[in-house]
Amino acid sequence: MKKSTNRYQILIEKIFFDRYTKGTEEVLFKREDFETTATELNLDLPKNLGDVVYSVRYRAALPESILKTQPKGKEWIIEGVGRAQYCFKLVKINRIVPNRELMTIKIPDATPEIVSQYSLSDEQALLAKIRYNRLIDVFLGLTTYSMQNHLRTTVKEVGQIEIDEIYVGIDKRGAHFVMPVQAKGGNDQLSVVQTNQDIKCCSEKYPTLICRAISAQFMEEELIALFELTVQDDQIKVVQERHYKLVSGDSISRADLKQYQIMN
Repeated sequence: MKKSTNRYQILIEKIFFDRYTKGTEEVLFKREDFETTATELNLDLPKNLGDVVYSVRYRAALPESILKTQPKGKEWIIEGVGRAQYCFKLVKINRIVPNRELMTIKIPDATPEIVSQYSLSDEQALLAKIRYNRLIDVFLGLTTYSMQNHLRTTVKEVGQIEIDEIYVGIDKRGAHFVMPVQAKGGNDQLSVVQTNQDIKCCSEKYPTLICRAISAQFMEEELIALFELTVQDDQIKVVQERHYKLVSGDSISRADLKQYQIMN
């Protein structure tokens, strides 16, 4: 087995191939397997074991040796299947990426300058800009309120999850909604795994509310892509997508406003 240079990938690679057989579409493992595998390989164990899974889910590709086992049109994802339990699962390739051909909608930037100045990460900056500019309200046409960010909880048959931010809202008929928001900045990819977990969590924790799952990503500085997602035939599908650019109020021209009127 060819070893990766990254410690996390070395661990994931060995755990996978110790359990994988050709033709298998699911490979189960547990968080404790990181400890035994690290000992076998004489590697320093990461302090945050959960970060190993998070890294290969969202930040870095799986080791090339694992990717080579993927049949055409399918890819390996890692799902939670219980408390501290995971599963490599073969699924149809399903990428959620911004459509570069979609028009940009200018929004007057209401982000306090002091917040922009001291935001510590792309993800935190993105969540703050969405919150202060009420982009969830604009995107969905609802009145919404941020209820909690970085919500850590457990979901049956999934295990522990974390939702970046969760909103609740109401429409003109009085119907109540819950909106889990997944935010990604930098090189992190929007994740179908995290979206599916968010939806399952809301179904379990808020069964009387209508769930509308949101994913957000910086496309470039001040340009934010928002997606509403749903699950259809075990796949994550895009319900709608909009691109919002935060600008000074005087940057929005009469021509811009006329174009937005036509869109409505």
